[in-house]
This record gives sequence, structure tokens and C-alpha cells, in this order.
Amino acid sequence: MGSSAPGLVRFNRVGERDALVLLRGVCASEGWARSVLGGRPYVTRDALCAANDAAVAGLSDADLAEAMAGHPPIGRPGAGDPASAREQRGMAGASEELKAEMLELNLAYQEKFGHVFLICATGLTGERMRDAVKERIGNTPEREREIVRTELGKINRIRLARLVDELAEAPEEELAEAPEEEGDR
Repeated sequence: MGSSAPGLVRFNRVGERDALVLLRGVCASEGWARSVLGGRPYVTRDALCAANDAAVAGLSDADLAEAMAGHPPIGRPGAGDPASAREQRGMAGASEELKAEMLELNLAYQEKFGHVFLICATGLTGERMRDAVKERIGNTPEREREIVRTELGKINRIRLARLVDELAEAPEEELAEAPEEEGDR
């Protein structure tokens, strides 16, 4: 992710409450968001990525479940969720047969593991996503939890890069720091 950038400087300046909102848009886990927030200020994008990696590695099972709950099933990005729609673009042009197969596989996966199939779908075709769920459905829950943790880390890195880029392009008035309330610290 490289060296310090205007968006990273802005991320460091955003008030705590607003930064938590931004981070929860990257990952639904409050534990992850608070961990990354606690590492500010970040001098480089690489430091921000390292904080993501450490936060993901440190997620409890409950935090990991909270993070996964923020991700829609592959092939069905939520309305008003442009990040997931962008990330799952490979399913957009998939045949109806492939979409139906993914639905079945998603349901079987959820039944076995108790959560959505999570994969860093950016740049993957629908066929590659299907092949991955077919391969991973045979994993033990312990093995799958570690794969999910790795995939979540990749997704978060992509989303953090986009967040920093968007902050760099945002008009200054949109970034005015709101006063912190007593309970925000």
C-alpha cells in the first residue's frame, strides 16, 4: 500500500466517532475497528495494513462472527452495499445455472459452518468462486475458520486502500472533525 498519502493523513485526523463509522464500513467487527483505531496515527499505508493484519489475527470467535455477518452471500450482494457488489462483480454476468449452483453451495456451506462463505472475491470469476466453495466445504471447522480469517484480512486490506483513496479525494469540508463527546473516548 506504500507510503503516507493525503488520505491517510486525513484518516488520522478524523474524530474517533467518525473514524469508527468509517472502519465499520470496512469490517463489521467492532473489535477489529477499535483495534485499528487504537493504532492511529498511521505514518504509512503499510502500517495501516499491518494493523489490519494484527487486528484480524486477534479477533475472537465472536468478533469473527460479527465480521462475517457483515458480508452477504456470494452472488447476492445486499441492496445499498456498493462494496460487496463491486467485490462480487464476477458473479454479475454468471449464467442462471451457475447462480443456482452457487445458491445451493452457499446454503450447504452455511448449514455446515454456521456462517456465510467468505472469500476475497475481487477479480475472481463466478466459476472460481464456485470452485473455491466446493473445495472448502470439505474442510474441518477449525481449518475453515483460519481460511476465513485470511480471506477477511485480504478483503479488509482492499477496503482500507479504497477508504484512504476516497478520503484523499473528499472535499475538506466533509472531513471537518466533529467535537468528541465524553463517551467517545
